[in-house]
Amino acid sequence: MTDPAKFARSYPFPLDEFQRTAIEALHGGESVLVAAPTGSGKTVVAEFALERALSQRRKAFYTTPLKALSIQEFRDFSARHGTDRVGLLTGDNSINSESLVVVMTTEVLRNMLYEDSPTLDGLQTVVMDEVHYLQDPYRGAVWEEVLIHLPLTVSVVCLSATVSNAEEFGEWIGALRGPTRVVIEERRPVPLKSLYLVGRELHDMHVEQEGRPTANPYLVSLDQREVRVREFRRRSDGRRVTHVQSRPREGHRRVYTPRREEVVEVLDERGMLPAIYFVFSRAGCDKSVRWLMEAGVRLTTREEEARILERADARTAWIDEDELAALGYFDMREALGAGIAAHHAGMLPVFKEAVEELFQAGLIRVVFATETLSLGINMPARTVVIEDLWKFSGERHELLTPGEYTQLTGRAGRRGIDEIGYGVVLYQTQVPFERVAGLASTRTYELRSSFRPSYNMTVNLVRAYTREEARHLLNSSFGQFLADRGVVTLERQLERDRAYLEGYHRSMACDRGDFAEYWRLRERAIAVRDEGRRARARNVEEETRQAVAGLRPGEVIFLPSARRAGLAVVLGNREGRPMVLTQDRRYFRLTPRDVSEPPRPVAHIDLPRSGSSRSARYRRDVAAALSGLNVRPPRPRREVAASPGDPADAAGAARARELLRQAEAHPCHSCPDRGKHERWAQRATKLEREIAGLERRIRSRTDSLGRQFDRVVAVLVQLGYVDDFSLTPKGEALRRIYGESDILVAESLAEGAFDGLSPSELAALVSTMVYESRERRPPPPVFPTGQLRSRFRALSELWTRVRRVEDENMVELCRELDPGFVGTAFEWAEGKPLDDVLAASGLPAGDFVRNCKQLLDLLRQIEEVAGPDVAPVARAARQAVNRGVVSYTGVSPVEL
Repeated sequence: MTDPAKFARSYPFPLDEFQRTAIEALHGGESVLVAAPTGSGKTVVAEFALERALSQRRKAFYTTPLKALSIQEFRDFSARHGTDRVGLLTGDNSINSESLVVVMTTEVLRNMLYEDSPTLDGLQTVVMDEVHYLQDPYRGAVWEEVLIHLPLTVSVVCLSATVSNAEEFGEWIGALRGPTRVVIEERRPVPLKSLYLVGRELHDMHVEQEGRPTANPYLVSLDQREVRVREFRRRSDGRRVTHVQSRPREGHRRVYTPRREEVVEVLDERGMLPAIYFVFSRAGCDKSVRWLMEAGVRLTTREEEARILERADARTAWIDEDELAALGYFDMREALGAGIAAHHAGMLPVFKEAVEELFQAGLIRVVFATETLSLGINMPARTVVIEDLWKFSGERHELLTPGEYTQLTGRAGRRGIDEIGYGVVLYQTQVPFERVAGLASTRTYELRSSFRPSYNMTVNLVRAYTREEARHLLNSSFGQFLADRGVVTLERQLERDRAYLEGYHRSMACDRGDFAEYWRLRERAIAVRDEGRRARARNVEEETRQAVAGLRPGEVIFLPSARRAGLAVVLGNREGRPMVLTQDRRYFRLTPRDVSEPPRPVAHIDLPRSGSSRSARYRRDVAAALSGLNVRPPRPRREVAASPGDPADAAGAARARELLRQAEAHPCHSCPDRGKHERWAQRATKLEREIAGLERRIRSRTDSLGRQFDRVVAVLVQLGYVDDFSLTPKGEALRRIYGESDILVAESLAEGAFDGLSPSELAALVSTMVYESRERRPPPPVFPTGQLRSRFRALSELWTRVRRVEDENMVELCRELDPGFVGTAFEWAEGKPLDDVLAASGLPAGDFVRNCKQLLDLLRQIEEVAGPDVAPVARAARQAVNRGVVSYTGVSPVEL
């Protein structure tokens, strides 16, 4: 067995305390959660776990969220342990899969667990890198699935960024998997200095006052404006005119946000390069490189330039020169030679890897990157620059959170090279400096769960467990753990309120009789008296309900008191539950509670023929049409007065008088302390309502994932995948399909939607289930064949049917189809040249390759589950797509 002391001596530097603590815990047979800043050396703990497994001839898996990160770790571990002892498993790579150490993406391990893969035999340890990724809304559930389904005999090593609730997360892992040591290191390996760049001047964000860091008063003063008032007489008519001007205070005339080339020059002059310059836009990254080149910025010597070009050319030697020209390589090569590069998801993977390699070697001096660079890739720098604290989230612009700021600046400071790292924020015109300084000084990064049962997860649970066992496993998730922790707080509040209620009942006790009985008579009299009013209100509610249920798509109504006041348009109406969209692009199911009276249409607009409310671009287009209307809200309807001769009202009034008479005849009515007793009774009544509300909240939180699971099962039962909590043949197929379109792929196979297509047509049709356009107004789809057009129409009808069943069961899992990649996928599968395909599609090369990779993954799954008619076509389609730059896996032939 590997000895911790001997292992520590194998490193040329002394291990930190947190590393030694985690290693000792692993040596003692515990699982560990290590939460530490980026670059602090968490991988050392993982290395010990791998060596411990190797020394015992047992298996160890190392999982990451990204294929690129998996390949990087595979290379590092191969260099340390030997290529024959380390394997790699990703969507498009399988190298030494039965090795004792295998690096893989987390989804691969999840799939192994569901399929009872024999590769799991002999597994001792699983290292889960970047485990904080479990809060990712699209893929985060995979991490929890792995932790829940891993055999308890397997120890886990969870490596996470610094999170503020690490103890809570570790407590959940311990409750789930047994003894778990939580090791937290908050100190950065290289101290971070936060700076604010105003014009060409760098300022410390914080200064020390009374021993505590506070926002720099000078920088705070930059937000202050002064008003200059000037009076003069107009020459034309002699009238006195007052001119009011707001401008920066005296001494702040050089206050401006510097251009990107200025920023790089300042950093170069101060010896603060290499730097990662975060720009939250792919186009912005590319423009930055172009601007620096046009400005003549050069950050390398001739010798460094030669080394850069040699390495870059070696990386891309396998690509034809014509394709390199189409991919914009030669412009990129020129910028690389000057020490300048971009890094974002729109770039070809091999280009990104070249940038990463050159930056790690210290040859690239500045990289303009999007925030995706902060996820795992090993690219430390001396300085991190954040140009804008606002970023576009896909729906709206949002201010960076403290957690995101910490993640971005985590790259600043190279261990063993820099004594200090720099986090530089450019002067912000839209964010007060005190807020900027608060963002830089806050280290809050709370881990939250994104776990929810998907169709694939559900059928795998149905296959392996009883309903009760499946619900128990779901209730073992971190999401339910957090919900239950909230329930504990509510339970304590409920206990306190019940104790108070007992005290109120004692205080309202009357020596003349049962005051609670007397109080009930009084309350009942008031309730009966109000019954007539409530009956009239119910009539209005029923009329409103019918009016809401009768709304038709395209009708425009006015919402005076709903969640979003103003105009709203009806997008659809299923079973009397209309979906409406407001002018600010908010959409929700309209209910009678959202309106004060029956809604009346005030206008009508034509809705787009394709798309749905789940699409951001669809909502944008409809909201724009809605905002262009010029209509007045309808006059409010007069409330109908009660009829004096209404028999129901008369009977209610008589009943109320009878109850009041009984109350007056009650012994407690004549009690001299009745006023005091009534005050206690009123408090008790109010508290009883609060207690009832708490009980409802507790019921809604407990077993919430179990109830969601039941709704997903109900959808699967209606669609024929589950019968009596057992899988049907359709369910068995669905069990092996992973992704947001899993149910739609299974339905397509069952309905024959893929039958009779050519390989190119199949690739094009399947692309509609993986592609998601980034365009705000995407061009109309191109269908190269009539067969494709008709099959897409049939696929859309299948999607509509699935969504209808989902709506009936309050489930929303099946993603919307997007035909924007159909023409591109078809032409590529037909063998057209890369430059022609890219020119026709308008896609960046990186986006094109990534979409093809996703298409290949889904085609591989279809090939594995389809029948004998479709499987060969899916194989041929996969082979047709997997060529040229798409076939690049990130692993060299030598490694293969």
